[in-house]
Amino acid sequence: MGVKGKLIASKEVKCGEHLIHDIFLTNSHHIPYISPSKINRIEINEGEIGKIGTVMNCRYNEDGQEKIVKYVIEAIDHHKNSISRKVIEGDLLEFYSSFTFVSSCQNGWATWTIEYEKKIEDTLEPLIFLGFILDMTKDIEAHLLKK
Repeated sequence: MGVKGKLIASKEVKCGEHLIHDIFLTNSHHIPYISPSKINRIEINEGEIGKIGTVMNCRYNEDGQEKIVKYVIEAIDHHKNSISRKVIEGDLLEFYSSFTFVSSCQNGWATWTIEYEKKIEDTLEPLIFLGFILDMTKDIEAHLLKK
C-alpha cells in the first residue's frame, strides 16, 4: 500500500458560491472558453451533465504539457455546493493508485480537497495539479464578475 495524502486549498470568491458551483456542475462545457490556457476540452463520456455517475473526460494544460483526466462524479451536495470526482483514467494515475478531488463553495470560499494514494513513496504531492485548479477557479470567478 502506498502513502496516502490529502491537500486542501481555499480561495476567497466574491461572485457567489452557487455561480461557481453551477459552472462546475451544469456548465463545465463552458470552462474551455473561460479558462482556455488551462482547459482544452471537457466532454461527457457516459451519463448526463450534473448527475452522479456521469463519466467525464478533460484535456488540460499543466506546466506546458497537455494532460488527460477521466473521472466519475461520485457525489453532489447542493447544500454545500460540492462535487466529488474520482479519477478513473489518465495521467494522474501514472503516479497515484487513487485520486479524488472535491470542489465546494461555501461562505465566500471556493475550496478544493484532493485525496490521493501514491504508487511509490518518492512521488511528489500533486501541488502542481492543485495550483492548476486554483488558477482555473480564479479564471471562472473573473469571468463571473464581468457579467
